[in-house]
Parts: sequence; structure tokens; C-alpha cells
Amino acid sequence: KELLPLTGYVHGGCSPIGMKKPFPTWMHETAGGQHVFVSAGKVGAQIDLDYSDLAEMTGCQLADLID
Repeated sequence: KELLPLTGYVHGGCSPIGMKKPFPTWMHETAGGQHVFVSAGKVGAQIDLDYSDLAEMTGCQLADLID
């Protein structure tokens, strides 16, 4: 409900590698050095890539996201 007014994208059309405007991207700290999957910008479509490639393209940062 908040996605469209905030980003201009509809649900399922939001991908860290396909944004017109760069938004901060974080993944759990265990993703470093791993193969990861992210939204391809369409409901039901995903892209698999190495975390290092995602970080290079988006500036994605690792963090302790689980409480």
C-alpha cells in the first residue's frame, strides 16, 4: 500500500537492480560471499547472482537484520 506513493512502482515491480532512483538496499550479513536471488521487477520473476555483483550494482550493504 505504501510502495506506489513512495517509489512509483507497483507491488512486484520493485527490484534493487531495476530502480530509476537508487534506494538503500540491505541483506542479512550471512549473504556475503553467497549466491542470492532478488526480484526481477515482475511478480514471480527472480534473478540469481552473486552477492558481490549485487553489491557492485546497487551499493547493497550487509547488516544484522534479524533480532
